[in-house]
Amino acid sequence: MKYQIKNPELHRIALTAIIHKKKKYLIIQRSPNKNAFPGKWTVPGGGFEVEDYIKTPKTTPDSWYFAVTNSLKREIQEEVGLRVGELRYLLDLTFIRPDSTPVVILSYFCNWKSGKVVLNEENTNFAWVSYSEAKNYDLIEGILEEIKMVDQIIRGIKSNKEKIIANIKRKYNLNPRKSS
Repeated sequence: MKYQIKNPELHRIALTAIIHKKKKYLIIQRSPNKNAFPGKWTVPGGGFEVEDYIKTPKTTPDSWYFAVTNSLKREIQEEVGLRVGELRYLLDLTFIRPDSTPVVILSYFCNWKSGKVVLNEENTNFAWVSYSEAKNYDLIEGILEEIKMVDQIIRGIKSNKEKIIANIKRKYNLNPRKSS
């Protein structure tokens, strides 16, 4: 597939958080009015924009430290009404939207700290689910695998990136066939 990328140096940045509480993970259902993935289940997050940090005090005369994680914590508070603990980096992925915009997603995980889930208008439902229970929801592609990774980290099971990638490729039939 050929893409018509306007500026190959620019990317849209999106941030996601897998929030865990007592071995359960928060998933939310997107509004049916959303352009991308309407009605699908996902985890809290959103786009990262200049407005997310430019109105906050700088850390140095020229820079904002922790702008990404501060933005994601604020997004979680706005989207689901929760306070969370320290955000830990999980993974990154990229894709190209149908409008040819390259997107980088930075995925984190964290502990629930306080609050009850209160959804904003972007989402219609929520559930706290185990990894096994998450399999029964119509999740956005890749979210189940990310929940599995966090579940393994929490349980002290070492993750193997190559094995995870191989399993994802197999799931989506992306492994090249070996010729005999």
